[in-house]
Amino acid sequence: QVHLVESGGGLVQPGGSLRLSCTASRGIFGYYDMGWYRQGPGRERELVVIVSDDGTKRYGDFVKGRFAVSRDNVKDKISLQMDSLKPDDTAVYFCYVRIMLPPHDEYWGQGIQVTVSS
Repeated sequence: QVHLVESGGGLVQPGGSLRLSCTASRGIFGYYDMGWYRQGPGRERELVVIVSDDGTKRYGDFVKGRFAVSRDNVKDKISLQMDSLKPDDTAVYFCYVRIMLPPHDEYWGQGIQVTVSS
């Protein structure tokens, strides 16, 4: 079982920045994708960014260059720098891990609130 611990959320004004981090409570064995999803009020959960084990990054269309992800395979950690935040970015952000080998186990963090408001 992999336990994902998130940190860094909070309240920020429009145009501001936040940095989210997520660390696995224990080492993750094998190849895995790691990333972030979010769920805003009244919305479905959507992809923010996913980083494959080979370093390939895929961002959600709404990011438009505002966010930058970094992944540390040694520490099983992922960080998300979010700049130029908008009220629409208000959501609970979830850390996510998917193991590449069958049965492709998936793990989610508990979620961390990001609120963008003046």
